[in-house]
Amino acid sequence: MADAKVVLVTGAARRIGACIVETFHRHTYRVIVHYRQSAVAAKALVDTLNEQRPHSAACIGSDFNNNAEVEQLAGAALRCFGRLDVLVNNASSFYATNFGEVTQSQWDDLHNSNLRAAFFLAQSLGEEIASQRGAIVNVIDTHADRPLKNYPIYSIAKAGLQAITRSLAVELAPEVRVNGIAPGAILWPELLQDSEDPSVLEARERVLRNIPLGALGKKQDIADAVYFLANDADYVTGQVIRVDGGRSLA
Repeated sequence: MADAKVVLVTGAARRIGACIVETFHRHTYRVIVHYRQSAVAAKALVDTLNEQRPHSAACIGSDFNNNAEVEQLAGAALRCFGRLDVLVNNASSFYATNFGEVTQSQWDDLHNSNLRAAFFLAQSLGEEIASQRGAIVNVIDTHADRPLKNYPIYSIAKAGLQAITRSLAVELAPEVRVNGIAPGAILWPELLQDSEDPSVLEARERVLRNIPLGALGKKQDIADAVYFLANDADYVTGQVIRVDGGRSLA
């Protein structure tokens, strides 16, 4: 156990982030769960994982809108288990920002969570990850290439994260591989969930018609791709893999 690999996953208390954590944990990693507001969910996840394998999981709260807390997260992560092999930048704010009405606080929040924290965590933790010949995986979005209407700041931030992926692949080579994944439609937005309203059903059908594989992806699809890039893709760096059922081809 003392020499088990360690992964830090940001934004990992729920949904895709939690699935990524669970996947690494099943592969004998010790895991560090970062959260911002979802403390209850993060602690419940960590408790469950520690019941499966004692002293294998920890959680750390940090607000990426606070520069000092990003640095504190890096230090706290290293103190958890004394090493770090993989950083997964998954944290992300996501909401509409209508052009012409965008505020500075919206700009800052979306860039801090999706872009700035990923860069500065990589900078703070890069030396340790390099000493382990480890990897960084960034969770980007297909909208980095195809901007989403009414979400310009989010799309811009994800495009920046894609650029960070390629830039750090050069900066941190050869010791650290840096890659990204671009998820497509994985979970229905709240407005399209659990409704039999004909307009909602038509909206869901419209989305599915644009996915060649004809279905939403699963959280596990994303987690498996992240694990592959972190552990099995020994000769891959600076790449972004689309996990979107072919939607980007439509």
